[in-house]
Amino acid sequence: MDWDNYDAALFDLDGVITPTAEVHMRAWEHMFASYFASVGAASYTEQDYFSYLDGKPRYDGVRSLLTSRDITLPEGDPADPSDAETVCGLGNRKNDVFAQVLHEEGVSAYAGSVQLLDALQARGTHVAIVSSSANARPVLRAAGILQRFDVIVDGIVAKQEQLRGKPAGDTFAHAAAQLGIGHDRTVVLEDALSGVAAGRDGGFALVIGVDRGAGPEALRSHGADLVVRDLAELLPGGIT
Repeated sequence: MDWDNYDAALFDLDGVITPTAEVHMRAWEHMFASYFASVGAASYTEQDYFSYLDGKPRYDGVRSLLTSRDITLPEGDPADPSDAETVCGLGNRKNDVFAQVLHEEGVSAYAGSVQLLDALQARGTHVAIVSSSANARPVLRAAGILQRFDVIVDGIVAKQEQLRGKPAGDTFAHAAAQLGIGHDRTVVLEDALSGVAAGRDGGFALVIGVDRGAGPEALRSHGADLVVRDLAELLPGGIT
């Protein structure tokens, strides 16, 4: 891979920089398995995560998965308690589980991702985090890498700036604008189908899918130009 062709790299967080996608998966499974059982809906499956939840803003994911089960709930409000029977209430319930696991177990960045960040920093390539999660900063702080990123566009920023969530390209476009780098010189790195679709929607020079379980064909069909299993594969000179 010739990084001389690019001036910026926009990274998703969960599943790309840190293995917190696994924590999100467990939190979603815990919440929805219990909820679906309580309302007599079809059981939650691992594929539900990749099809309806992965990479999306939290409430969008809840709404999408409920629709797949023909369940309609009031939207509610982000301030809803986690026991509220609303879209926001269910989303907040999941976030409580995520926060508990993060607090109890902590998180470390993928070794290959740190190696690539080191290499890009040495080259002077601008880097940003673009995450749908409102927990991006706490996760980066827990992993000890918060200071590495020039720009962080997370769920909180998206709400403040009224940016559409992935699969729309708005959050990636906002990050590139904050860096002052054109889309034609910017790489997007994503593990979620909605994320690679957002990179394609934003018209970026290269969209890299990181296969943490979605599958290479699915990533390519949603817009990935290149698929890797680990970011160390993208070290300068690592791909020809």
